[in-house]
Amino acid sequence: MTTTAAAATEQQLLSDIDRNDRNRRLVRRWLAVVLLTLFALVLVGGATRLSGSGLSITEWKPIHGVIPPLNAAEWQEEFELYKRIPQYSELNSDMTVESFKSIFWWEWWHRILARSIGLVFALPLVFFWATGRIERRLRWPLVGLLALGGFQGFIGWWMVSSGLSERVSVSQYRLATHLVIACLIFAACTWIMRGLSPHSDDRAPTARSRGMAAAIACMALFQIYLGALVAGLHAGLTYNTWPLMDGAIVPGDLFIQQPWWINLFENPKTVQFIHRCGAYILWALALVHMIASLRAAPNTTHARRTVLLFGLISLQALIGILTLVWQVPFGWALAHQSCALIVLGFAVAHWRGFVGPYPKEARIEVGA
Repeated sequence: MTTTAAAATEQQLLSDIDRNDRNRRLVRRWLAVVLLTLFALVLVGGATRLSGSGLSITEWKPIHGVIPPLNAAEWQEEFELYKRIPQYSELNSDMTVESFKSIFWWEWWHRILARSIGLVFALPLVFFWATGRIERRLRWPLVGLLALGGFQGFIGWWMVSSGLSERVSVSQYRLATHLVIACLIFAACTWIMRGLSPHSDDRAPTARSRGMAAAIACMALFQIYLGALVAGLHAGLTYNTWPLMDGAIVPGDLFIQQPWWINLFENPKTVQFIHRCGAYILWALALVHMIASLRAAPNTTHARRTVLLFGLISLQALIGILTLVWQVPFGWALAHQSCALIVLGFAVAHWRGFVGPYPKEARIEVGA
């Protein structure tokens, strides 16, 4: 290769690297908007559950449902549909149309955000794909996330339908499924966005550190699942003392129902106890991870992240305790759910930091 050709090839390589960096920056910004929208969706979903609004819209209208009632007759029609379900007859029989509107709007906004996230995700994905800004390795994983988001819409209705005929609230199983899928989408977007971000040049962490980071992220997701079971059973409104529960560290009657394993999902006392134990385990894992990282690799980005992660988990534990002993006030319960998602996102990003960024795709071959 001549000197001129080598210089041209080097210039082309630098141009490709610069283009790759710019494309990654655009995709990261798009995913950041997706994450913010997902966070808002989960937040409004939590408010919908806490306000008892989740069953206020009794029909699934993916297209027509975008338009809310526009006049008194339409509001009355929507209210009459709500009157048909057990929640109205058993809990809200004295409700008026005006008070019905307050619960309707929470659920409507939740559904609007759910529909919006599809557009926020799909339209830029099509544009970035068509203009060559999505790296080949990420194209089908992103399409898979879009499909999972569509499936999540069906899961949401499946959850709501469980409270329309025989129950006054939704099934805790379906609530947990709905929330966990939302968190999986949130975690996957965080993982991809972090993989497209610049990483520090700190020395490579040990396999044990990577394993601990992975365990913390998985445990954070499991805690969210347990928290959904607690919410679905309204278990947070019982046993509102800490650190003792029912006057003991390990309360009695944890396995009073038969078969014994059903208590893990349907006994409010057992579910709350397991959620507490999960919180202790997650906090201990974060503490051990922080101490080990500070000893093994002090003054590195990896070690500093463990300190922040431990602080976030400690804050989440404190919010959880206050939410419990104050008997689940609306604002604190919503803060607890919000902080759980922040902990999950940071734990996933921290784990990804140990894995490193995606290798940059080569666009040209450099000859000899």
